Amino acid sequence: MISRAHRWRRLLTTAALALVSAHAHAVFVVTEPWVRPARATQSTEAYMELMSSDGATLVAARSKVAASVALRGARGSPISLSLPAGATVALTPGKLRLTLRGLGSTLHLGDRVPLTLVVRGVTGVTQEIDVDAEVRLHSPTHDHHLPHTHAKPG
Repeated sequence: MISRAHRWRRLLTTAALALVSAHAHAVFVVTEPWVRPARATQSTEAYMELMSSDGATLVAARSKVAASVALRGARGSPISLSLPAGATVALTPGKLRLTLRGLGSTLHLGDRVPLTLVVRGVTGVTQEIDVDAEVRLHSPTHDHHLPHTHAKPG
């Protein structure tokens, strides 16, 4: 029979190993992904905030709804994007963004767009991150900061 103290030691050891293992892998976080509405065959842009715990480089992206996806800088030229450790990098209108070309169908407000980001970590290991972006006119934060109005009873 295993004593209660022995079970606790085993549980704590297992928990400690899980924490060490979790810290051995980089954490990649994507927040506020959104895509502008567009008609089929046209192009549109996707935006989001990216953060890597250990640093990484966004090297490619793709989507089932577009013939091609490219990361573009403020001047419109294709680039790869360095993600410094612990820093948030924002893809925003008029600056860094993902361009989706050759849409297979019309993207309406509220639709969901699947994206896959290809990220290379500082160790050289490539990871694919699946993102579910909403089709909208502005970022969720922008909409959150708009004044709220209520209809007056008539």
